[in-house]
Amino acid sequence: MLRWGILGTSFISDVVAKAIVASNSSHIQAVFGRDEQRLSAFADRYGIASRYTSLEALLADGAVDVIYVGLPSHKHAEAVLLATKAGKKAILSEKSLATTMDDARAMTAAVRAAGDVFFLEGLMYLTHPVMETLAAVIADGRLGAIRGVSGYYAANIAAKANPRGRGTIYNLGCYPVSLLHFVLETAYGGGGGGGGKVWNGKRTVLGHGTLATSEDGVTFARDAALTVRFEEAGVLATIQSSDSFGNDFAFTIQGDKASLTFVTNPWLPLAGDNVFQIKTYKGGAVEKITVSSKMDAFGHQIKKVEDYVASGIREPARPSPSWNNSVEIMSLLTEWEEDIFKRHGQKVQV
Repeated sequence: MLRWGILGTSFISDVVAKAIVASNSSHIQAVFGRDEQRLSAFADRYGIASRYTSLEALLADGAVDVIYVGLPSHKHAEAVLLATKAGKKAILSEKSLATTMDDARAMTAAVRAAGDVFFLEGLMYLTHPVMETLAAVIADGRLGAIRGVSGYYAANIAAKANPRGRGTIYNLGCYPVSLLHFVLETAYGGGGGGGGKVWNGKRTVLGHGTLATSEDGVTFARDAALTVRFEEAGVLATIQSSDSFGNDFAFTIQGDKASLTFVTNPWLPLAGDNVFQIKTYKGGAVEKITVSSKMDAFGHQIKKVEDYVASGIREPARPSPSWNNSVEIMSLLTEWEEDIFKRHGQKVQV
């Protein structure tokens, strides 16, 4: 039985808590929150006895085995470094990995140096079986050579998000960017740090977006669009995300033989049927592929952590992101953000 300590009482912590409670192999041992009223409500909802308003106090609790970091993105690095130092056996930290490359590298360096901690970035959709099926389709050549990828994700969640988490790029844009990373790695192979020579090779990045400034003076991208060309393979990708309006998704992979389009949301795979379709250019035949599962992506994510800890494996295998994968994904997110700010004549605030 894994005994979890949850850091944060936000809506995403609530979703993850439900997945932990639903597992027969996990138990929520403790929760941390700075707002005492929200902390009490959260703990009461899940019957959590140990409640902390000090992050350090929860991490010092010897009854806690595994840490879930549900804090805003700019707080991930501090929490992961402290949890690693405290000797916890596993850490599941929400996406995005961080909001700066310095923090991203510090986090993965710390877990690597620890030698005995399992670490996973919470891109939960990658733990769902639909992603293994997607990888098999790409690998078997049915689409032909991958020439283009397009993704769109919008959800009106800005009011729930801490602006210091740096807006839509890190709240939502990380989903299509990380799926783009997985597609290219699957199509063109690993190596070169984990994501393959295509991802880590020369690329041209063009970012556009709307900037917003919070009441306490933090400027961030609210709506954002990205065009990137991966020069090694000649792959052109377009990504758009917004956390200020809408509730929609789209993701298509264009090969030179066929295209693949998700019918259901690739970033919120369901307990039930998850569907994508393949359209062959010659003849126009459409094949629908359905992947059924008894658990949603959050349930699969908890099961993955349980299995990895039980096996003693420290670093996840694909489709989940490796530590290098997480840093590589961050590299494009930060480049995207920097180019948007540059077009507005500003520099990203750190």
